[in-house]
Amino acid sequence: MKYGVFIQTNHKQITGAIVAEHALRRYSRHNELFDVTIMDTRDYPYFAAREGQSYLRDGVKRVWLNEDLQSFTPTRFMPPELMDYEGRAVVIDPDVFAAVDIWELLSRDMQGKAIMARMRSGPKGYIDKMVASSVMLLDCSQLTHWKVEQQFNAMFDSAWDYQPWIGLKTEDPETIGFLENEWNDFDKLSLDTKMLHTTRRKTQPWKTGLPTDWRPAEKFRAFPPIGWLMRARRHVFGEYGLLGNYKVHPDKHQELFFFGLLKECVEQGKISEEFLRGEMRQNHVRHDAFEVLARTPDLPPPDRHPLSGMQAKAA
Repeated sequence: MKYGVFIQTNHKQITGAIVAEHALRRYSRHNELFDVTIMDTRDYPYFAAREGQSYLRDGVKRVWLNEDLQSFTPTRFMPPELMDYEGRAVVIDPDVFAAVDIWELLSRDMQGKAIMARMRSGPKGYIDKMVASSVMLLDCSQLTHWKVEQQFNAMFDSAWDYQPWIGLKTEDPETIGFLENEWNDFDKLSLDTKMLHTTRRKTQPWKTGLPTDWRPAEKFRAFPPIGWLMRARRHVFGEYGLLGNYKVHPDKHQELFFFGLLKECVEQGKISEEFLRGEMRQNHVRHDAFEVLARTPDLPPPDRHPLSGMQAKAA
């Protein structure tokens, strides 16, 4: 059987994607059994072809911007097609960092399900019952109906809505099984965390201090007036108007984990100093990244959970 891990990204999140690949390889003792592929939107021309056009998102017309931080999200449905609808795949966002061996997830019993993932948090999980497709285990042979270019283009004809697509509402619920939250731990790093997802975009550790370059949702079913205000903000002040800057992550351990991984990428030549400085000039990486790297301690060996080393240093 073929096995693959796929990391979604665009040009703005490429640093995170490279670090995510490093984490996968660092913590796995089975690297020879699976491939890792970074799916960059720049490699798929149909994304650029739709720049500036209106598409349907949660019943609201939005403008497609490839410069948006999360313009990569439709690529999360590409792995089955890239694997010729054979074998197993795990797909992750570029801000998801393994802390254990990914083979444990790739090789688990799927109990006949086509997809395994966790539920979303907040109203989209509790009220809308949307699934977090940011980390998925896929049986590619059961997903032959995933045709990403076709479905992506259908959003611009109002025949396909982004939000139910991303939340797996377009799938038969009987084909979806559920992962333990630790495989997609939302901004939580504990000794039980298997993959850390720095999902609160406002506090992604490598973005601190930069201008906000992602667009918030414009529908809030729990309190609709917030959505009205967000739409008014966009119409008056522009896509990113009044959104401020990225903030410091409230959990120092998560910052140390990311920068510990980034430090290894630089030391091992996976990311060059020239590349990182270029990312800083483009406001893709915080401007004090080298100062943060200089004060970041080494991570513990791969056979230990990263948090255990941080706790030992703190003690």
